[in-house]
Amino acid sequence: MRIFDPHIHMTSRTTDDYEAMYAAGVRALVEPSFWLGQPRTSPASFRDYFDALLGWEPFRAAQYGIAHHCTIALNPKEANDPRCLPVLDELPRYLVKDRVVAVGEIGYDSMTPAEDTALATQLQLAADHGLPALVHTPHRDKLAGLRRTLDVVRESALPTDRVLVDHLNETTVKDAKDSGAWLGFSVYPDTKMDEVRMVALLREYGPERVLVNSAADWGRSDPLKTRKVGDLMLAEGFTEDDVDRVLWRNPVDFYGLSGRLELDVASGDATHEGNSILRGGE
Repeated sequence: MRIFDPHIHMTSRTTDDYEAMYAAGVRALVEPSFWLGQPRTSPASFRDYFDALLGWEPFRAAQYGIAHHCTIALNPKEANDPRCLPVLDELPRYLVKDRVVAVGEIGYDSMTPAEDTALATQLQLAADHGLPALVHTPHRDKLAGLRRTLDVVRESALPTDRVLVDHLNETTVKDAKDSGAWLGFSVYPDTKMDEVRMVALLREYGPERVLVNSAADWGRSDPLKTRKVGDLMLAEGFTEDDVDRVLWRNPVDFYGLSGRLELDVASGDATHEGNSILRGGE
């Protein structure tokens, strides 16, 4: 089973996770820009973070045979902090980088006017740079948030079929599918989808344009959830081709819209800017 996790925050994970993911079949991933867990206080902290997504994390992933790409954006939660807004002016210098395959995560957290502005601005940036967009739907008022998101997308210069609407569930999947967007589902303990619900939705709506991710981050999460979905799909009668479509070909097709996917992994040098992942020995 080959797996492409289209949404996972490896900056907050350990090398043990990379090792376990490779053993489970993960060969590629996309790491979206994310919030820190506590407030960032200046655009400079974003610059260091973006640089790590383009340098240290691809190096770390390659040591375990996994191709790493990222998406770059001001995320919805931090769009409400005036100290962070100047980073919008700095995004264009990152959106031309080779390993950036979408603008994201963008979208809504609390559905504020500041989030309206950040979403519209970044959808325009995606259109300007020929990139697709990864859109975060809110964890509260999900259906209202999805519909508001789709309205903004339709008003933008970015076609809906270049948008991946993430964190969907049973209440939002129909509207998202009807819009023509790509469908993202996060399988995450307690707060999002689980494997059983995910497989039930695949049975009802089919595997077309569906991407399943672990959304693993610094919270209670599991970077092997993609594999667990694949295993349950097979146990419930889905074919190996269905599994490959959902866990590999669909992510490749969506992020391939960027023209920047590089799925061949070369570990290259043993160090990145003089640093390695080793500790306490050669």
